[in-house]
Amino acid sequence: MGSRAAEQRQEARQLAARLSAEGVRNVALTWVDNAGIARVKTVPAERLAAAAERGVGMSPVFDVFTSDDAITASDHLGGPDGDLRLFPDLERVTTLAAQPGWAWAPADRYDQLGLPHSACQRQFARRMTERAAAAGLELRMGFETEWVVTRAPAGPAAATGADEPLDYPCTGPAYGMTRVVELSDYLRDVAEALSVQGIDVLQLHPEYAPGQFEVTTAPGDPVRAADDVVLVRETIRAISLRHGLRASFAPSVVAGQVGNGCHLHLSLYRDGTSLHRTTDAPWGLAPDASAFLGGILGALPALLAIGCPSPASYLRLQPSHWAGVYQCWGVENREAALRLITGAPDDPDGGHAEVKTFDAAANPYLAVGAVIAAGLHGIESATRLPEPQTGDPGVLGVRERARRGIVRLPATLTEAADRLEKSAPLYEAMGEVLHGAVLAVRRAEEAHFAESDDDAIAAATRWRW
Repeated sequence: MGSRAAEQRQEARQLAARLSAEGVRNVALTWVDNAGIARVKTVPAERLAAAAERGVGMSPVFDVFTSDDAITASDHLGGPDGDLRLFPDLERVTTLAAQPGWAWAPADRYDQLGLPHSACQRQFARRMTERAAAAGLELRMGFETEWVVTRAPAGPAAATGADEPLDYPCTGPAYGMTRVVELSDYLRDVAEALSVQGIDVLQLHPEYAPGQFEVTTAPGDPVRAADDVVLVRETIRAISLRHGLRASFAPSVVAGQVGNGCHLHLSLYRDGTSLHRTTDAPWGLAPDASAFLGGILGALPALLAIGCPSPASYLRLQPSHWAGVYQCWGVENREAALRLITGAPDDPDGGHAEVKTFDAAANPYLAVGAVIAAGLHGIESATRLPEPQTGDPGVLGVRERARRGIVRLPATLTEAADRLEKSAPLYEAMGEVLHGAVLAVRRAEEAHFAESDDDAIAAATRWRW
């Protein structure tokens, strides 16, 4: 144990020296709270070794922060007492391409005795990944990140914080090449910065809503995928500011318009072989893959409180908007909440699934961990997938949906939080402290926006993510 600690100290010193040689003066250590906000402590680069050995102090109260920086309380967390230690993951230390002099690292949280903090979302994601590995399953995950870009306000609007009306820097049509032409320098810089930081970009393109774009990153280990999406967002934010722009990842930028999603893609492997390529199996899914997806589908009402954690999330979740508001799945069906993507027949890694409901207000570590927990419960309980849905379930009559067993997913955060509160599998996986903290934040968000109309909710949350 002492030998390993000495090795880590030496590794941290060498890393700090390399960062200093690269001109890095400060390292941002981030964690994501239960409201989906990336919080930070920073240390000088020369203090990285000390941070890796002793951690950086922070309060446990951040687990019950809400998106507007108010503080609520759960049965276990809240108030001024206590201390935790942030430990940077040295393997993920990244020099930031859009912030000269800065590096970044995600952090794990421990108590002062060196024990894992029971509400650490990143360690929850790691535990669930290890639980899957113990069952012989390898998960590969990746995110699609959508955002809306506007011109940053100037003059009196900048001084007062007013930002209406939104000033979009591009006017081209949805998915149109015109938007790429209008913002080619900006998009080039986004792609270059992500590449320099080791993020493997699969696609970068305009999306449907005004000023909206999307970047898709390559799949990997679930914890790394969650790290990546944090880095992607903050990189886009930094590049946007350098171009005089603002980036919003909020679920609803303008009430009544198509919002920003953050779809989660996942695939399962056993012994290096995809479980989405099983010959003669229904939809090509091996039994464990089918049961895993069935577990996710069954847990979706509760999972919405994880992946759609804000009242603003439910402004986005509207029928016939490709957001997946009905509890159903489909083969290449972009209106289904759980979409099976078959991929090219000759691609051994082409098959995977997509959870379409999630958005960027979600803590990505909670999202990947909870989805894995739901899927593993599906295997343990031998869950069977129903028949896939074809077409848009929103255009079906109420009786036809009932005949097919298709129900509306929760339409409010209150409904979703109620389902999470009653979910025994997710309670067991998350543990009492984390589960309780998440619910406390959800209830506080509900109460805060209880009297707000849709426009007020969108305006209040537009720049929080």
